[in-house]
Amino acid sequence: MRRLMSGNAALGEAAVLSGCTHYFGYPITPQNELTEYMARRMPGAGGVFIQSESEIAAINMVLGASVAGARSMTSSSGPGMSLKQEGISYLAADELPAVIVNMVRGGPGMGNISAAQSDYFQATRGGGHGDYRTVVLAPGSVQELTEIVPLAFDLADKYRNPVIILGDGMLGQMMEPVDFDGLVRPPDYDKSWALTGAKDRPAQAIYSLIFDTKLQEEHNWKLQRKFRLIEQNEVRYETYLADDAEMIVVAYGIGARVAKGAIKRLREENLKVGMIRPITLWPFPTKALREMAKTVSDFFVFEMSAGQMVEDVRLALEGKGHIHFYGRPGGVIPMPVELYRIISRHYYQAHSGGKRKKR
Repeated sequence: MRRLMSGNAALGEAAVLSGCTHYFGYPITPQNELTEYMARRMPGAGGVFIQSESEIAAINMVLGASVAGARSMTSSSGPGMSLKQEGISYLAADELPAVIVNMVRGGPGMGNISAAQSDYFQATRGGGHGDYRTVVLAPGSVQELTEIVPLAFDLADKYRNPVIILGDGMLGQMMEPVDFDGLVRPPDYDKSWALTGAKDRPAQAIYSLIFDTKLQEEHNWKLQRKFRLIEQNEVRYETYLADDAEMIVVAYGIGARVAKGAIKRLREENLKVGMIRPITLWPFPTKALREMAKTVSDFFVFEMSAGQMVEDVRLALEGKGHIHFYGRPGGVIPMPVELYRIISRHYYQAHSGGKRKKR
């Protein structure tokens, strides 16, 4: 049955259906509706909801629940995500599963409550300290958001690692029809590592403070092997009209929806423009872009920031092809017609009569 819901509310319902039993949050726009939804929904679902005294408290409550084996989640935006970073690095170091939602707002500093994509670096590079990674999922619609939530919990439990869902203010606030009938609760993984009391078994501990330098290095190499495994197995992306494209647009999340509207207009003028939409921002679809570069010379990166994902595109292409960039960093969401004009200008500069200009 299809229901009309905001992205924030749909995310909350998907979390409950995915087996989330503990939610800890603190108010901040534009994700407040998610906290409100979980406050109403969790008690009736047999779960635990706590409005913490701060974002720092919320992420550490998630850590505590995860240590005990619970499927837990928190959410925030902008400055709140900055405050959570130390806790996220602890989760990664302790190999604890957790889902963290960031409905991105404009920044830096307090910024603005309008939608933006300017937390890409923070999410994909690990905003805390040390050598660690978080899986980063970027949905592009409210329906896809509901489908990504069970995936996020599954990946978190499978790899014992925090997973970030990177949305934005527009995705969180917008209303769209959603269908939960196809949602499948992730499997329950073995959590014999959890600290549930030592009755009838030896005592065990979870910690990341390792004074022995050799053991610390061994632990870090263990984490790195896990991250390489994630890179091999969990890359996700979507392509649109890419098979015959002479220019590929790279965009994610809400930005990709804007780009798709622009590409439809471009195709009406017989301009061969396609798109690749990363769904996992980390691990990034590097191999897919390199494969495209064998037949495509021009890549157009669009994001609602001053230019962050474009660096991953440059790293992926390794100097192959020509990269064009357009970004809007202030929380302004451009219309498809604006992007259509900019892409078409770059397309005509690079092509003449459908043939590639010599350089």
